[in-house]
Amino acid sequence: MSAANELVLASVRPMQKEDIDAVMEIELASYDYPWKETIYQDCLKVGYGCWIMEYAEKVTGYGIMSAAAGEAHILNLCIREDFRRYGLGRMLLNHLLEKSRDHKAKTVFLEVRASNIGAYRLYEEEGFSEVGLRKKYYPAASGREDAIIMAKELV
Repeated sequence: MSAANELVLASVRPMQKEDIDAVMEIELASYDYPWKETIYQDCLKVGYGCWIMEYAEKVTGYGIMSAAAGEAHILNLCIREDFRRYGLGRMLLNHLLEKSRDHKAKTVFLEVRASNIGAYRLYEEEGFSEVGLRKKYYPAASGREDAIIMAKELV
């Protein structure tokens, strides 16, 4: 992708079982402690909101969320490294927020690694606020890393 104005060529669609290989390629390249393939299979099976971001017919990211009882929880949002910083993550996040509204969620929650400054800033810019901390939530090379719990009220 050469410019942010090309975002109009990006699209979001429901994830299919056939997308899991492409999702796993991004997952394995993006995280030191990736989700296992069976987690994505289970998310599809139980009916979580599983979405694929595409650009030029290539899977460039994915988002997973659950929604129930007036709340939504963004479980995973990831963009391929070579497609980051073009606004695709923001576009996918806003899609998840819209789907949360469709599910009548009043609040959306997520956790972000304390060290993931770029993601934290994106969430903050999109109206999320810190509401808590999960100590030693994520595995890390040095043991465990804290997760910042963030929430956004939907109107």
